[in-house]
Amino acid sequence: MKRVSFVAGNWKMNTTRSTAIELARAVVRGAVSGVEIGVAPPFVYLDAVGAALAGSAVKLGAQDVYTEKSGAFTGEISTDMLKDLGVSFVLAGHSERRHVLGEKPDLVSHKARTIYAAGLTLILCVGETLAQRDANETFTVVRTQLGELGTWVTDPQRLVIAYEPVWAIGTGRNATDAQAQEAHAFIRQTLAKTYSPDLADHVRIQYGGSLKPDNANALLAQADVDGGLIGGASLKAESFLAIATAAVAAAR
Repeated sequence: MKRVSFVAGNWKMNTTRSTAIELARAVVRGAVSGVEIGVAPPFVYLDAVGAALAGSAVKLGAQDVYTEKSGAFTGEISTDMLKDLGVSFVLAGHSERRHVLGEKPDLVSHKARTIYAAGLTLILCVGETLAQRDANETFTVVRTQLGELGTWVTDPQRLVIAYEPVWAIGTGRNATDAQAQEAHAFIRQTLAKTYSPDLADHVRIQYGGSLKPDNANALLAQADVDGGLIGGASLKAESFLAIATAAVAAAR
C-alpha cells in the first residue's frame, strides 16, 4: 500500500533558543507537500519552536518523556506537559538513551505505552550495535525491541518504527540500500505476525543512521522505507529539506 513518508528531525542536545527558532522558521518556509515533516527540539525550546511552527503543517515532536502524569520526579517531563505545548509525536528507545544513558527495555516499553496512551504518535527506535550485526544478531535484537510494544497498539497511524543501526548513527556510515530494506521488511513482517498484515501495512518505518541528502534518494526509494529520523542533517534546513524532497520523489 502507499504510505505517506514521515521525515522527522531529532535535534538532540543542540541549538540555542535563537538558532532553534531560526531553524524552525526555515523548515516552515521550505516545507514541501507530499511528505509529513516534523522536528523534535530540546525540551527547553519546545514552546518557542512551537510558536515558530504555528499555522504550518510541520509537526512538533519531543525527544523523550517520563512515564508518570505528575509528581515528585525532579527534572522529568510528562505527556500532559508536552500536549500543552502542542507536541504531537514523541521518541522512545532512541539508541543514545538505550546505550549512552542506560535505559532498560522495561523502561522503554513503559515510556512507549505512556506516549501511545496519551493519544500522541509514538516513534519507537530499534536497531543493533556493530557487534550485534557482526554476530548476525540483527533480527534477534530488532525482534526483541519490537516486543517492547504490547497489545495496546491498535492504531497504526500513531505508531512509527525508526530503524537505526547503532553503528551508523553519527559515524558517517550508513546501511546499504539492501541492508536497510532487509531490516525494514523484517520489521514489517514481525508486526504482521504480532498484530495483523493490515496494521503492518499501515505502520510507517523510518530509516535513521547518517541519512543525508547524498544517500537519501536510494535509501528512501526502498519499498519498506517510509521516511527518516534525521539527526545531524536536520540541524541545517537545507539538508533536512533536501531529504524531505527526496522522500516525495521516492513516493512517485
